[in-house]
Amino acid sequence: MTHSLHRSGTLESLKGDYVWFMYQAKGINDTNIKEKAEEFIAAAELVGSENWGDVKTGPIVSYPKEYIKQNIGNKSRLRGVFTSRKQVTEFLSIIKQKNLGTSVVISGLLDEVLSACKEAGVTPHTINYSLGIWGKKELLPDDDILSITTMCGHHMISPNLVKKLVQDVKKGRITPEKAAWKLATFCPCGIFNQVRAEKLIDELKNKS
Repeated sequence: MTHSLHRSGTLESLKGDYVWFMYQAKGINDTNIKEKAEEFIAAAELVGSENWGDVKTGPIVSYPKEYIKQNIGNKSRLRGVFTSRKQVTEFLSIIKQKNLGTSVVISGLLDEVLSACKEAGVTPHTINYSLGIWGKKELLPDDDILSITTMCGHHMISPNLVKKLVQDVKKGRITPEKAAWKLATFCPCGIFNQVRAEKLIDELKNKS
């Protein structure tokens, strides 16, 4: 889950980007996962999770939802994204009420996530912080590109592909929505926020 901590961008943009996870602990509560996962998915769909998936199968931007649901097993790891704090609050409220006995992880701007937790009546057990980027930062893409590529925590989104798609959008070959969706298919976890990416690509086309 720490791979979701390094998302970058402006505060305003990051207010539209939250990652959720369902985690079971090996040997503790890792049985009957399918039933619990279906409850998580139902809650996520009810509040409108824009992207989600099982890391063992893939995300909904690449596979039909029913296919992902049918292949859930005890080693499945569900992950997804929301685009508003309101969704996070509603999701946490539903999961708390279901009392499924599995961990929920929310990643996003700390002030926003803590407010959502308070509104949902839950207290965080643990908080992980990103300490930023260290090393040869001059080798990294610029901040605009990083705001998109860091939405895949395993960095499966190529900066050069982002640049190409921005140029394609600028030339009218593809819409920002389709470009963002294409990028989302490269993130197998399902934590790439294609809704936010669409907005960022639309902004970038006017810069380059």
